[in-house]
Amino acid sequence: MALYEHIFLARQDISPQQVEALTETYSKVITENGGTISKSEYWGLKSLTYRVKKNRKAHFTLLNIDAPSAAVQEMERQMGISDDTIRHLTLRVDELEEGPSVMMRSRGNRDKDDRRPRENESPDQSAKSAPITPHTDDASNLAKATPAPSSELASKPTKEADTTDESGVNS
Repeated sequence: MALYEHIFLARQDISPQQVEALTETYSKVITENGGTISKSEYWGLKSLTYRVKKNRKAHFTLLNIDAPSAAVQEMERQMGISDDTIRHLTLRVDELEEGPSVMMRSRGNRDKDDRRPRENESPDQSAKSAPITPHTDDASNLAKATPAPSSELASKPTKEADTTDESGVNS
């Protein structure tokens, strides 16, 4: 049997209990046709990037499926008939992800699993092996980075450059 990750989106105006009933219905179709559901996750009501069948939000649900293709095709056929399901996507995978999916992990755990290099780090360097050290002479670096004023700006008087004598007249 093949392994699949299946995500479906349910209409925004149904309750989470109704989404759970839909999940049970689709799981039953898979099990009746000789497959198993190893994981089912309800991701909640989320905003959509663009409207789908006049919906701005949708209930997201993930199913990890181990079933023959005929079972998945039957489940997708029933989803197409249902008015409560607005979109679905099934992907065949080599192996199913163990534990909670990326959407269910806390933000801190997702940062640890991030595969992109961090700032000031090369792709082959880990964050722990090269600590970032601050510059000790920031004032000299700032002076080097600050451009010198142009001659026309330097010739114009500024408020600080104006001097007045005791009588209040500019000199």
